[in-house]
Amino acid sequence: MLHLRLITPAGQTEEVVRLIERTVGTTHLVVLPGTARDPVGDLVLCDVAREAGDELIAALRRLGLEDTGSIAVEDIGLSLSRRAEEAEREAPGEGADAVLWEGLIEATHEESTLSVTYLAFITLATMIAACGVVLDNAILIVGAMAVGPEFGPLAGISAALVRRRPRLAWRSVLALLVGFAVAMALTSAFSLLMDATGLFSKDQLEGARPNTGFIYAPDWFSFVVAVLAGIAGILSLTSAKSGALVGVAISVTTVPAAANAAVALAYGDTSQTSGSSVQLLLNLLGIVLAGTVTLLTQKYFWERRRQRP
Repeated sequence: MLHLRLITPAGQTEEVVRLIERTVGTTHLVVLPGTARDPVGDLVLCDVAREAGDELIAALRRLGLEDTGSIAVEDIGLSLSRRAEEAEREAPGEGADAVLWEGLIEATHEESTLSVTYLAFITLATMIAACGVVLDNAILIVGAMAVGPEFGPLAGISAALVRRRPRLAWRSVLALLVGFAVAMALTSAFSLLMDATGLFSKDQLEGARPNTGFIYAPDWFSFVVAVLAGIAGILSLTSAKSGALVGVAISVTTVPAAANAAVALAYGDTSQTSGSSVQLLLNLLGIVLAGTVTLLTQKYFWERRRQRP
């Protein structure tokens, strides 16, 4: 279930309370008049089944409560209440299938922010992957994929397309373009430094690489895996099963492909640079396409489920 903490102007409290009482799947309603100080108003608390949460939050936003007061939402890890169980039974659908759209938009908005931390993570991940491709070390490649933060902006693009949020789409695209550009440029410089110290060599890059050679040899399997990973990633976000994101991260070769392209570019190997770039683009396209279709499908089936008596 979800816990809502609302600050409402005194003149709007009754309207908010009536809205909560009319919403199927709500319980544990508490009203504390005059307790809020910033902004001044009443404090309204309630619990709502996850499958009814999106409808209630959207209705509260239509009342303008985010401008006149406050809407705070948090997941309830444990709720021991018979009334809560009844509220979940009354709400339409299953909580695991429900999409909390405002929560998804907020999460992808945060993950898509072009910040120093984001640039640091994607750069470090690309450098780790560069060590992996030169040394033909699969463990380093997996580690780099787990560190890479690129799924956030990719999910942000999908969510922005479905919810028609152009600002979120632009923010996500900017984070991807600038992030990979900076990471690849710094990784190319890192490769030249490693070459100068004798730790990297062109022979290692162009030699037999049975563990990592697939990175610069894209095929349809690369696209298929990206599509499957995109579906799994979006489902993990919308169902709050964030643990699955680790598996998604190590399923696609976005960061390793960027790393291989950067190292090959530093050595002037145009063949591997172009192959790795195609691999990167295939993965990005597959994830965005799959994520968008998955969200559209969830939206369609959930709206049909809610319309049933």
